[in-house]
Amino acid sequence: MYTALRLQRRLKHELRRVREGGGGVQVVVLAPEPYMTYQPFLPEAAAGSISPRHVVVPLRRVLPHCRVVIGEAKSIDHARRTATVETLATEHAGTGPVEVPYDELVLAPGSVSRALPVPGLADHGIGFKTVEEAIGLRNHVLEQLDIASSTRDPAVRDAALTFVFVGGGYAGVEALAELEDMARYACRYYHNIRPRDMKWILVEATGRILPEVGEDMGRYAVRELRGRNIDVRLETRLDSCEDRVAQLSDGSRHPCRTLVWTAGVKPHPLLERTDLPRDGRGRLRCTATLRVEGTEHAWSAGDAAAVPDLAAAGSSRARGPEGGPAPECAPNAQHAVRQARLLADNLVASLRGREPERYEHSYAGSVASLGLHKGVAHVYGRRLKGYPAWFLHRAYHLSRVPTVNRKARILAEWTLAGLFKREIVSLGSLEHPRAEFELAAGTGRHPEGP
Repeated sequence: MYTALRLQRRLKHELRRVREGGGGVQVVVLAPEPYMTYQPFLPEAAAGSISPRHVVVPLRRVLPHCRVVIGEAKSIDHARRTATVETLATEHAGTGPVEVPYDELVLAPGSVSRALPVPGLADHGIGFKTVEEAIGLRNHVLEQLDIASSTRDPAVRDAALTFVFVGGGYAGVEALAELEDMARYACRYYHNIRPRDMKWILVEATGRILPEVGEDMGRYAVRELRGRNIDVRLETRLDSCEDRVAQLSDGSRHPCRTLVWTAGVKPHPLLERTDLPRDGRGRLRCTATLRVEGTEHAWSAGDAAAVPDLAAAGSSRARGPEGGPAPECAPNAQHAVRQARLLADNLVASLRGREPERYEHSYAGSVASLGLHKGVAHVYGRRLKGYPAWFLHRAYHLSRVPTVNRKARILAEWTLAGLFKREIVSLGSLEHPRAEFELAAGTGRHPEGP
């Protein structure tokens, strides 16, 4: 989306000629959903601090001069410069995928959750990569409080009040911290549930969490979480979660009805169905100019691209694919957004016969939220914690979320949240919108059923 947005601005005259019926340039954006998700705000959406509608950016609104196609690329044959695409129309019509020709390819499908072969994980695990998963997790956590409040079976109650998060990166820590904040607040509305009755467990296979903010801030984050009665288990793995029992490598067993998996990502499976060169981890091998290595008319950025990090310690402009191996840019939003904009500039330069620029960006730092008014940050060598870090986290991401419309709506929601109490309503029935009608028609299940 960021690349298309930049192309829309840089090629406005060429795009206008196409709309007027003449020759020019057409930008086609193929995406499985009609929106882009701003993932750093998913934890706040899960906690109810932000409306889910404001975490996503509608593509058709921000890309009015591009052709937006909702569908999925099944494979790409770059030798023939065609993409095999399945859209909503072809799926419903049963006609099968269609081939779409192109002149220049920008392949940026991102990443997907990396699920390990842990017994029971596929059956009981919950991911945290999409807005649907974030809102589903919020409804699920509140539903567990309802179950615990209404049962007399201590085993059912304990399992409902046990929440296990696997993965100590941004997604896992921020999701756990925000949801624990929300659940602790919600307990005041239950006559028989106290915050101390809940058990929140963070499982991390390495010896630290939030490695991006530095070792000192990582240790502070562990102390902060443990001070809130959150069980942080370092150097521990999830061995099994069969029968809704989390079996950890330290020998402990935790019956639970909530297991959130955020232990890493992997490149999108689409990359395996292309004829483009990939590295050992499955990402596209790219040069510093964001071209796919050894390939003309193909570009990539973000999590799917292995881009040399020219600004990393020990590297230089002379190093890169032509002069030897260089460190690669980390697959995070900070690099992805900047790469996307430079990619658009380089693509325009290529079309106009100019030399493309090389991507070089010094890492500014990292910020992470640990719940309302709590956070950690390591920015330009300075370490912040508590309220200042939390405020910086919000300010930074508010400045980065696309469109003035979204910025204003999110700022308004934050302002209103400071004046009124949290919403703790579970809308899990939205996942089965026809259940009530099916029950009335005598063909379905109870609306609250599975």
